[in-house]
Amino acid sequence: MIEIVFAGRSNVGKSTLFYQLFGVKVRKGKKPGTTIKPNQITYKDLIITDLPGFGYISGVDREFNERVKDFIVRYIEENANRIILAIQVVDGKSFLEIAERWEKRGYIPVEVEMFEFLNEVCPKVFLAVNKMDKVDNPDETLDAIAEKLGMIPPWTNWRHVIFPISAKKGKVENLRNAIKRRLIEIKRSDLIPVLKGKKS
Repeated sequence: MIEIVFAGRSNVGKSTLFYQLFGVKVRKGKKPGTTIKPNQITYKDLIITDLPGFGYISGVDREFNERVKDFIVRYIEENANRIILAIQVVDGKSFLEIAERWEKRGYIPVEVEMFEFLNEVCPKVFLAVNKMDKVDNPDETLDAIAEKLGMIPPWTNWRHVIFPISAKKGKVENLRNAIKRRLIEIKRSDLIPVLKGKKS
């Protein structure tokens, strides 16, 4: 089996993105940050996994949040030998504000930690920057996000890594095409039909 994993903070729109890319509606917890079980779909020998949302959610036990983060790290480590692609989804509108809040408290933001971890463990990592339709200065914001994650701006130098999208509006074509290219790269173009939506 081979696998594509999706990771991201709760409420960044992973479920909507999943639906836009694969035409499958995934289970959501009753409120953000309350599910620890991954959602998975299988196509031939490809597993596509939507990992539970991580990060601190108000009203959700801190210990539960730590358990979710530990589960994600353990899951990726245990399945690293079959993961061909990891896609980290972030919220383009709130990413910088949340990251700066944690940095002021002397912590490394969880998204930064996750991005570094994925790059250590997985052979290919994409960053899907969602909700870009709500961002006022897209290029400026993407440059700042790239910098926080250790990529030297401008973000346009990282078009093979950073994909600005708007899942709710169905604007995910750049990411869909990049996933197709990854499947072709590993000589598995037979798996491309798993991707729904417009044909490029």
